[in-house]
Amino acid sequence: MPADTLTTVPAAALAPGADPRKPFWPARLPRELEVPANTLWFNLEVSAHRYPDKAACVFFGRTLRYRELHAQAEALAGWLQAHGVVRGERVLLYLQNSPQFLVAFYAIQRADAVVVPVNPMNKADELGHYITDPNARVAITSADLAGALAEADARLAPAERLRHIVATRLCDTMPEVLPEGEEAPDAMLAWLRADPPLPAGVTRWTDALATRHRPGPPQAEPDDLALLPYTSGTTGLPKGCMHSHRTLMPNAVGGALWGHASAETLSLAVVPMFHITGMLYGVISPVYLGSSVVIMPRWDRELAGRLISRHRVTHWTCIPTMIIDLFGSPYYRSFDLTSLRYLSGGGAAMPQAVAERLLAEFGITFAEGYGLTETAAPSHANPPERAKLQCLGMPIFGVDSRVVDPTTLAELPDGEVGEIVTHGPMVFKGYWGHPEATAAAFIRIDGKPFFRTGDLGRRDAEGYFFITDRLKRMINASGYKVWPSEVELLLFKCPLVQEACIIASRDAYRGETVKAVIVLRAEHRGTAQPEDIIAWARDHMAAYKVPRLVEFAEALPKSGSGKVMWRLLQEAELAKPA
Repeated sequence: MPADTLTTVPAAALAPGADPRKPFWPARLPRELEVPANTLWFNLEVSAHRYPDKAACVFFGRTLRYRELHAQAEALAGWLQAHGVVRGERVLLYLQNSPQFLVAFYAIQRADAVVVPVNPMNKADELGHYITDPNARVAITSADLAGALAEADARLAPAERLRHIVATRLCDTMPEVLPEGEEAPDAMLAWLRADPPLPAGVTRWTDALATRHRPGPPQAEPDDLALLPYTSGTTGLPKGCMHSHRTLMPNAVGGALWGHASAETLSLAVVPMFHITGMLYGVISPVYLGSSVVIMPRWDRELAGRLISRHRVTHWTCIPTMIIDLFGSPYYRSFDLTSLRYLSGGGAAMPQAVAERLLAEFGITFAEGYGLTETAAPSHANPPERAKLQCLGMPIFGVDSRVVDPTTLAELPDGEVGEIVTHGPMVFKGYWGHPEATAAAFIRIDGKPFFRTGDLGRRDAEGYFFITDRLKRMINASGYKVWPSEVELLLFKCPLVQEACIIASRDAYRGETVKAVIVLRAEHRGTAQPEDIIAWARDHMAAYKVPRLVEFAEALPKSGSGKVMWRLLQEAELAKPA
């Protein structure tokens, strides 16, 4: 089956339109959106007035209602302003998924400040950059992370250091005894209930809320900076992506409309909220809609299956590796996924074999999407009525994407592989403090600025985009170009393979050769050999793509957002003596 095979093709649901770049746009959707010109805080005010007693989120059986979310965010915003936070100031948000993340996010917005989300996996050695680069003076974190943050802060020069740190216990928003059916892994519960001593000078979350400071009238405007998420890119230290309320609202509105979401939606928030995808679908869009989220603090496949089954989750945006892991559970057949109406994700292509299994066993179509931190998550998405496998989808509302030659920047015709460039209302305003990098990230086509994604792909005749790989990841084996993601997707069809990551290994003859790091399916561990993988590959892919080296691993390293960290494996491989 070719990579662009359709998973569903109801012709009545889509109709050719006037735009030759999007000929199969869903008939149910407008091509452009009239996006509200308001701030993110205004979204919470509206939903709290409309649905005061409705669940904003559910966390291990305890509900935080919209009126409570609003009141707590106002109280924390008052504390922030009382401690010197002013309009436009950057505030670190260094937390796992939790109700406190939502409260803190909207408190920072209510204080007219800017959220700087930080990966909670970062350690003290890494945290200094996130304090000094945005010139942050206040941070909100949890008790288990406060020590690392304080350690990083203590290493800085006095003029660069934080003024205040607020720390919460994650269990502060959990019931003391979990309700029946809300069981969680023992290790997760022990972590959630931990109450380590706080470093000197750190303010407890409960104490900050108890002060009941009232914030001043909201001052932020739609074009004010609202979010500064950091992206690693390909070179140098991570750079902050400047997003205003105006660049975040298009996907808050459009993402919901695209995925059939409404105030009645109940979504599973497990993609980390510090990550742009988790933030959009777990923090920003649900509050705009007035919908509810079931929050998972960390990925656990059995817990995810139980939460979907128990709460009748309707929408789940995830990383394909989560679906793969869910299928790896010995209990997955006991999960009831019939409530899911929309299952989507990105970050990596969904392997065709896994998508077909999902459809065959659960009747669910996985609608892949595509976006970057710089585009506030999706710039492309598959319409669920007509999703294509291993496909980025089509450019969404107001987005114009092209494929250009990465060297000459000349636009390429359909079917040819080049760099994907994107123009749209959700594209960021530039990299914080890096005007040169910002200038290099954009080109002009037809008088419009297009963001250079750094991703290679192609557009088909129906307006759908397909990714080939990152520009920097290509393997050159004896002059043949090998795209690791393509080989990975083929390997997922192998009955022995649960997960695969392709990297380059030095080769005296070929220059580089293909190496596969493989996680075997549970039933084949201890029996399968590297030669079995190589033999299967020879039967299923071109000879130059076949891995010459195979290494088995218990697990692949993953980022906090669930993406396979191929760079770690690649760097370790290249560090080996020649």
